[in-house]
Amino acid sequence: MRIAMIGTGYVGLVSGACFADFGHHVTCIDKNDEKVAMLRSGGVPIYEPGLDLLVQRNVREGRLEFATDLTDAVRDADAVFIAVGTPSRRGDGHADLTYVYTAAEEIAAAMDGYTVVVNKSTVPVGTGDEVQDIIAKARPDAEFAVVSNPEFLREGAAIDDFKRPDRVVVGAETEKARTVMREIYRPLFLNETPILFTSRRTSELIKYAANAFLAMKITFINEMADLCEQVGANVQEVARGVGLDNRIGSKFLNAGPGYGGSCFPKDTLALTRTAREAGAPARLIETTVEINDTRKRAMADKIVKAMGGDVSGKTIAVLGLTFKPNTDDMRDAPSLDIIPALQKAGAKIRAFDPAGRHEAEKLLTDVEFTSGPYLCAEGADALVIITEWNEFRALALDRLKDAMSGKVMVDLRNIYTPDDVRSHGFDYVSVGR
Repeated sequence: MRIAMIGTGYVGLVSGACFADFGHHVTCIDKNDEKVAMLRSGGVPIYEPGLDLLVQRNVREGRLEFATDLTDAVRDADAVFIAVGTPSRRGDGHADLTYVYTAAEEIAAAMDGYTVVVNKSTVPVGTGDEVQDIIAKARPDAEFAVVSNPEFLREGAAIDDFKRPDRVVVGAETEKARTVMREIYRPLFLNETPILFTSRRTSELIKYAANAFLAMKITFINEMADLCEQVGANVQEVARGVGLDNRIGSKFLNAGPGYGGSCFPKDTLALTRTAREAGAPARLIETTVEINDTRKRAMADKIVKAMGGDVSGKTIAVLGLTFKPNTDDMRDAPSLDIIPALQKAGAKIRAFDPAGRHEAEKLLTDVEFTSGPYLCAEGADALVIITEWNEFRALALDRLKDAMSGKVMVDLRNIYTPDDVRSHGFDYVSVGR
């Protein structure tokens, strides 16, 4: 099938490249000339393991193209995916749908023949209705359908998630549209992937509900970690004991500095706004948002306390800046709250991240960036692990200790075993243990 993918951000580029790898012909459209030129030459503008090779292979084999104008691609397409950004709107927290509505207007002007318009972007309930109205108003003669097909990609594992998903959710109101979507996802039938066909509004809500539930699990175990610290329990063993219950499961029960990234903060906030406007406030989600925001700031206090209550003039080495490993995404990363709070308390910050430096430099000031963990630790009074990159899981602790001036290690991801780190002479602090 012929697919047009509007937007070459995280969702659009990964989805477009994977659809092409399934054998479809895909044209990804972006108005940024420099980005399109990079993609045509085999480069990718985001860090995602394996994505560069996937793009290069499908460009070389003629299944994946890039363009700055959508006219030709939309005119020839069986399905047009809208995969543009929906950032939180300033002031009220709602998803900003400006780019979605603009894409709908441009699709309406270009499409020719029956076309399925697919919302791949994360959008509030009812957005599909709005997109349908926009297109119908602009092209009352057009034959089309609007479908919701939310993405469930984990940054750092997006290609595998797309090709071997837990499920595919499709919200379509007509059998003709469902037939097109079945053909697009037919390669997944071989893996017996569950494909849930439902109404458009239900599909839109599934995405928000799933992310909100996962955010609640993270927040729950973080609160249990605080309790563990007060009563002398071990949150990792609590999480294991709870997670072995197959009604609960073990995923997303890792205590840490709070959730971040492109989805959870934005989607939980948008869901609470939608729920309040609908007269059905989601109080659990509202509380989750509040607790998570507070937790990030509290992590700075934890570090200060570990250093004796005063960090003025002291150097703190920070390992990991992105919100999670295997991505360069800094959106709502805990480091963006923790580092400024430590700087406000008088600390000097030196940092290293395997992939996030370029993005971090845009968002953090007065930070000395280094090229490796041991250079980062050189002469530092304390070392703090914020992101659990694999590179940090087996550091030579003796070498680390020799490089530092102080002996405080604060492990906000519980990577290490307390007794092991302390045996190397560190004053070790972790989360919930």
